[in-house]
Amino acid sequence: MQSETPTMYDADETDAQAPPVRDPSTAMDGRGATVNVGAVTAARPEAPAPAEAPESVFEVRELSAYYSSFRAIRDVELDIPRNRITAFIGPSGCGKSTLLRCFNRMNDLIPGAHIKGRVNYHGVDLYDSRVDAVEVRRRIGMVFQKPNPFPKSIYDNVAFGPRVAGYRGSMDELVESSLKRAAIWDEVKDKLKQPGTALSGGQQQRLCIARTIAVQPDVILMDEPCSALDPVATLKIEELMFELRTDYTILIVTHNMQQAARASDETVFLTMGDDRAGYLVEKGPTAEIFTNPRNQLTEDYVSGRFG
Repeated sequence: MQSETPTMYDADETDAQAPPVRDPSTAMDGRGATVNVGAVTAARPEAPAPAEAPESVFEVRELSAYYSSFRAIRDVELDIPRNRITAFIGPSGCGKSTLLRCFNRMNDLIPGAHIKGRVNYHGVDLYDSRVDAVEVRRRIGMVFQKPNPFPKSIYDNVAFGPRVAGYRGSMDELVESSLKRAAIWDEVKDKLKQPGTALSGGQQQRLCIARTIAVQPDVILMDEPCSALDPVATLKIEELMFELRTDYTILIVTHNMQQAARASDETVFLTMGDDRAGYLVEKGPTAEIFTNPRNQLTEDYVSGRFG
């Protein structure tokens, strides 16, 4: 992935004390089920240990997001490391999805939505008036909560984005490589002309991931990508995320505490205040957030006392 400052401008304008360590088995998901963090984190691949602090892909500064006059999130300060999986957790309505959509300007498509503050991507302010929002969304792809394959063949689902972008290489090779990266090639290689909508839910979601990576993004945003999937399909998506983080930075919103504990390197916890605006409480390595959080609100949430 490119680490230099990307060019996304329009062509004509370019110029309290920490709580004591507690037993990992006391961490719970939102339904009260125990999350044994020691077990789930021990089994997952570790992120490669860098010689120095990883480069930040995003720097968020004093970010507040609004829907008309309603403030959905407030005063968020956050850095997102490169080639890591960062999970966003918190109670319903705290603004996790709103914050996620700020990273590729999807909120721009909602009437009345606007932000205050900055979201820098490799040093470029994504909300600068000269920045091309379409190019932002090509570089920062998104996988939605419900699989949404186009009413086209499996092949054309993957090829759609590159065709629109004017891709000039071998489309067959790009489709095959994208489906392989999404760990679905072996399941669909003999039925590429069949409708993508005929696949199972888990296969459809992996097809959507293949469609996302076919345009060669730098970042992949995932908004509860497994909420509609069964446990087997969910595990396949999580295994795929670990494979993809070698080349991509992944941000995922999840309500599943077990998923956050086992499938992310960093965790961001948000909650909301009396004004119903979400705010960031704590960010850190996932194992630390679930076993030794610095903030009592985080402790209460991951242990199932609220949320």
